[in-house]
Amino acid sequence: MTAVVVAGTDTGIGKTVFSAGLVQALGAQYWKPVQSGIEEETDSQIVARLSGVTPLSEGYLLQLPASPHLSAEAEGAVIDPDRLELPPMQDPLVVEGAGGLMVPLNRDMLYLDLFARWRAPVILCARTQLGTINHTLLSLKALHDAGCDVVGVAFIGDAEPEVEETIQQFGKVPHLGRLPMMENLGGAPDFGGERSALPGGRSGAVRPEGRTGCATLAEVFVQNINLDLIREAL
Repeated sequence: MTAVVVAGTDTGIGKTVFSAGLVQALGAQYWKPVQSGIEEETDSQIVARLSGVTPLSEGYLLQLPASPHLSAEAEGAVIDPDRLELPPMQDPLVVEGAGGLMVPLNRDMLYLDLFARWRAPVILCARTQLGTINHTLLSLKALHDAGCDVVGVAFIGDAEPEVEETIQQFGKVPHLGRLPMMENLGGAPDFGGERSALPGGRSGAVRPEGRTGCATLAEVFVQNINLDLIREAL
């Protein structure tokens, strides 16, 4: 298996920037099966900007920024999971989900069902903010119950060692590391944009005073994420 799925406990938590860093670190391709919402920068465009890699075309590119099943229905369409089979690749492929695991693709299928169907290893991204223990453990249980191979949990945000250890202990999964908040995530290759950003999504959260930025996403990713465990899963 050359594909790895980047899933999350919720929307806007950091999956896209994590995916961009993983694409760079693995020398991988990127694929977003379903993009809901195109008024702002799409996830594929963000990954292309941050990584310098040209992503594969989305399986579905939908206008309405909503759950995929609602976005498709707004255009008079139904998402066909047969159109979302993993593309055959010789190089590693990073596949990013949408929102949390229980996001519906259509009226009969959740994203979690698609992950289980693919039988590809899954990295679960989780924020370190209040509430993450419940959300992350529920997500891990859902993945395990569906028979998905979980590589581990990657945390995004400020360090919360006790919280992270609790999730690792109860979830019985490896801790893959933590991406801190970063400044100046602009375009590739030097990420010299002026907007401050929290890794993940399009929000561009301004960092509180006192935190220092990192030179590049590639550097901070390699320094903070356990790539050996991820490579072993491929």
